Amino acid sequence: MRKRSLGGLLAVPAWAWLAIFFVAPVAMVIWFSFGYKPGIFGTHANDILSLDRYVEALSPTFFATFVNTLWVGVLGTILCFAIGAPVAYWMAFKVRADRRGLLIALVLIPFWTNFLIRTIGWQVILAPEGWLSTTLQTTGLLNGPLDLMYTRTAVLIGVVYNYLPLMILPLFVAFDRVGPAVREASKDLGAGKVSTFLRVTLPLSRPGVIAGVLLVFIPLMGDYITATVLGGAKGNMVGQLVASQFQT
Repeated sequence: MRKRSLGGLLAVPAWAWLAIFFVAPVAMVIWFSFGYKPGIFGTHANDILSLDRYVEALSPTFFATFVNTLWVGVLGTILCFAIGAPVAYWMAFKVRADRRGLLIALVLIPFWTNFLIRTIGWQVILAPEGWLSTTLQTTGLLNGPLDLMYTRTAVLIGVVYNYLPLMILPLFVAFDRVGPAVREASKDLGAGKVSTFLRVTLPLSRPGVIAGVLLVFIPLMGDYITATVLGGAKGNMVGQLVASQFQT
């Protein structure tokens, strides 16, 4: 009984933190969502409950933005997993333990640079006169300039680059916890490398997969910088929509 009561007391700060910084803000957002904006210069009022905000959110313009954001979020997360899983697998099973620290540092290097600067750097690469277009024209693979700027493709490239480390790291930790004995037992029973990965390694790494997906998908859905810098009007996402509401 004492252990249970002690455990409950130790959990009080965590519950208080969640209540103050998560539950309360969400409750406030829900409450404000039933309010209205009184006049052009009004900020917010809740003296009369209204569903106008929900009607506005489901209007064709806003709904198209939500769909585009979901499309970029889902596809960007899938691409991060498709690229990050092989990299994490290689780091966990094919690289010597004394070299993993260096590889983890290389994965984390992009985070040492400002998010905005990293994203603007892709403008230099994806612009019609940028490095990618110039290289493809020099090698004869293209006859004219390649203009990827202000397209969904540019937004996808940007979000995958910016959020890929957040997928690689939890996958690496999860793969590393799968002992070699388990994989060897699978091979001894006749399973090939692909079958062992799909039926043994990946299921045992499910917590890391879930963590990686959440770490990528959630911030990606609210991304504002990548959509603005690389997507322009064609990369309209919820983050830009929210920012525009504060600017008007």
